[in-house]
Amino acid sequence: MAQGEVEQGLRYPFSSQAAMEPPAEWARLREQCPVARVVLSSGDEAALVTRYEDVKRVLSDPRFTRPTVAGGARVADVESGGLFNSEMATVLPQHGEAHLKWRRMVGKWFTARRMDALRPMVETMAEQLVDEMTERGAPSDLKASLGFPLPVWVICDMLGVPDSDRDRFAHWSELMLSMTRHSQAEMEAAQAEFGRYMAGHIAAKRAKPGEDLLSALITDTDTDGERMSDEVLVHTGIGLLMAGHETTANMIGKMVAMLLVDRRRWEVLLADRSLVRTAVEEALRLDANAGFGMPRYLTEEVEIAGTVLPSGTTAVCSMAAANRDERVFDGADEMNLRRSPNPHLAFGAGAHACLGQPLARTELRAVLDVLLRKLPTLELAVGVDNLRRVEGLLVGGLRELPVRW
Repeated sequence: MAQGEVEQGLRYPFSSQAAMEPPAEWARLREQCPVARVVLSSGDEAALVTRYEDVKRVLSDPRFTRPTVAGGARVADVESGGLFNSEMATVLPQHGEAHLKWRRMVGKWFTARRMDALRPMVETMAEQLVDEMTERGAPSDLKASLGFPLPVWVICDMLGVPDSDRDRFAHWSELMLSMTRHSQAEMEAAQAEFGRYMAGHIAAKRAKPGEDLLSALITDTDTDGERMSDEVLVHTGIGLLMAGHETTANMIGKMVAMLLVDRRRWEVLLADRSLVRTAVEEALRLDANAGFGMPRYLTEEVEIAGTVLPSGTTAVCSMAAANRDERVFDGADEMNLRRSPNPHLAFGAGAHACLGQPLARTELRAVLDVLLRKLPTLELAVGVDNLRRVEGLLVGGLRELPVRW
């Protein structure tokens, strides 16, 4: 197949038998067909982009934005649990100056300075969860015991949500990010229920504000002196939960699994804790089970890697495939705990790059530091062949991570 020729009929997302290995299609498409025509579970077609420079270019291009009801493949029907093509996408500004204003208002809470201040609280939460896990004894599922609850605890704290409501937030997050595990009706019901909760929570914060992000957003104004409407505040809360919980929860499990599959990696970190920062970045880059990727709706004709895509095309950018591009990363399929610089695209690029990436990095580093300190003998309780991918969610991950110590 000549470079630039569009391969036909591939079903996407791809599957992989091994939980910790990437789909074989990634490497083949990067080399032979960097823009491939794929068929989504909804039956719509999309153009899958797999090379680093192409993915970065599409994600950074301000002309292209997320698919909406008015244009693009029906990504939300199955692939994203409504994330890209839902009521939220019509309420929260998706592009242009309005989107930038929203990002600036919310982004003030995700600065490096704020994350440094948040780090001790995250470590305290992680230590509590690890202590509870060890009290129950080995073997234990690290994902259920630590990876899943920690991010939702953090999001709840940032939104000023009572500790007693943490389990409800986790339940809503799992439902809203379903691909096939739950019905469309269940997903929509969860979003409606969460919306009603957030509306009541916002009203309570108006009456009695706290030191949390939501209280600040209620009173903050943008550059034009305007405040967020209640509708935007509700969907901001929904967006923060969906973006900040399931992705980080799964990444905690995958990161620890990568380090324990070849335990020499764990031993390296035990010997040199200064490598925690670069180890986290390398785990993000090497994630073989990252999920769907980022769709973009092409509003005009564009050429990518020698292939001309017409206006109206939905391009799916596979950041995980791009992160293994040998043109950018030496030894791209190998885990190098000292890799620096590491310009991976795990959080996207451009105006829609993940707003909460400083928080995700803070949580991942805190978890790794706590585990190295409290459980230096940590190891997998099953063989790598027994690790299983989670099915039916937008975000890729492991069903469980059995460990002992």
